[in-house]
Amino acid sequence: MDRRDFLKMSSVAAFSAVCAWTGVSKVFSQSSDGKGQSVRGDMEHRNLGGLDVSAIGLGCLPMVGYYGGRYEKKDMIALIRRAYDQGVTFFDTAEVYGPYTSEEWVGEALAPFRDKVKIGTKFGFGVEEKQPTALNSRPDHICRAVEGSLRRLRTDHIDLLYQHRVDPKVPMEEVADTVKKLMQEGKVLHWGLSEASARSIRRAHAVCPLSAVQSEYAIWWREPETKIFPTLEELGIGFVPYCPLGRAFLTGVIHEKSRFEKPDRRATLPQFTPEALKHNMPLVSLVRKWAERKNITPAQFALVWMLSRKSWIAPIPGTTNPNHLDDFLGAAHVRLTAYEMEEFDREYSQIDLMGHRADPFTESQIDK
Repeated sequence: MDRRDFLKMSSVAAFSAVCAWTGVSKVFSQSSDGKGQSVRGDMEHRNLGGLDVSAIGLGCLPMVGYYGGRYEKKDMIALIRRAYDQGVTFFDTAEVYGPYTSEEWVGEALAPFRDKVKIGTKFGFGVEEKQPTALNSRPDHICRAVEGSLRRLRTDHIDLLYQHRVDPKVPMEEVADTVKKLMQEGKVLHWGLSEASARSIRRAHAVCPLSAVQSEYAIWWREPETKIFPTLEELGIGFVPYCPLGRAFLTGVIHEKSRFEKPDRRATLPQFTPEALKHNMPLVSLVRKWAERKNITPAQFALVWMLSRKSWIAPIPGTTNPNHLDDFLGAAHVRLTAYEMEEFDREYSQIDLMGHRADPFTESQIDK
C-alpha cells in the first residue's frame, strides 16, 4: 500500500469515527464562583476499555529533564495541579522516569484529590544505581515494581498499569497472568501495553483484557493507524498516544535552524537532524495554516486532529511550562468535521517526510 492509499483508507476510517461521534459529554471551561475563587474546569471524558479519563491527559516525563533542563519539584507539582484545575483527570508517569522522581512528584501533587483522578504508570525495566537497565518483565520484578510505584504514588491502587516495553524473554501470557493476580488483589484496576504489536496485544488480551495501549502517534507519525488500530477497535481497547505534538515540532516553535544537544532526547532522533528539520518544514506550514483556519494554535490543532479521528483516543501531551499547558488544553473544545479531516489528509499526502521517529537502540526495544 502506498502512502496515498494509506491516507485514503485513514480518511474513510476517520469519517466513520467522526460521524459516530455525537459530541462532547463535558466542555472545557474556566470560570469564577462569583467570589473571586477559581472554579475547576470540565472537559470531555473518554472511555479506554472501561477506564473513564479526560480526553486530554498530562504526560509527566518532561518534568524530569527528558528534553534537557532541571525543574523544581514545587513548580512541577504546581503544574500538575494546574492541569487538574483545568479538567485533566488522567496523569501518565513511569517507574523509570527519573527514575522514580516523576512518580514521587505525581503522587504528592495528586494526593489531595486522589479519588478524582486516574494515574497510569509502567513497569518493564530494571533500575540499578538510579539508572534504567535492561528490559525486565519477570513476574517477581513486576510485583516489586508495583509495590514501589504504589509507595511513591501515595496510593493503594494503580488505575492503569502498563508493561513499558514488551520483554521478548518473558512470555506475554506470563506477564498478563501476573498482572491479573495484582488486579485480583486490588492493587491494579486496569492494565495496558506500550509500543506493542497487534500480535502481543491479542496474546495479552486473551489472558487478561487490556484497557489501553500506549504508543507514539502524531500527525507526522501515523503508523499505528495501520499496525494496531484495527485490533484495538475490534477488541474495544483504548489508545493513549504519547508525543502527540511531535516533541514540539508540530507546535511551530522549532524551525529549520533549531539544534539540539544532549541531554535533550531530540539530539539522538533522526527526525531532528538538520536535514530532516529543513525537509519537514512544509508540514509545520500546513499545520499552521489549518490552525489559523480553525482559529486555534498549532499545538491545539495537532491535538484536535487526533481527538477527531477516534472516540477512544486520549493523548497525553507533556510540558514543563504552564503557558504551554494552558495552550494545548484549549484543544478540548474543538473538533474537525469529517470533510475537514479528508481535506487535511489530501493536503498532507502531498508532503514528503524525512526521518524515523527513533534511534536504532530505541527501535530495537519496540515490539514488531
